[in-house]
Amino acid sequence: MSKNAKIAAGGLAAGLILLIWLPWWAALLIVLGVPAAAYLTLDPSQRRRLRRVTRKELGR
Repeated sequence: MSKNAKIAAGGLAAGLILLIWLPWWAALLIVLGVPAAAYLTLDPSQRRRLRRVTRKELGR
């Protein structure tokens, strides 16, 4: 299993657990808010590098 597949499986499992424990809107807020907050904590050079890498991978 690839690294991205493991991350996706973990995210799916965490999302399902959150849906059981919390209302759907709170689970959605956490699932969308955590990656957004992590992206915003990067400094501008790290954001540029991240965008460049993801664009390069799209062209494969």
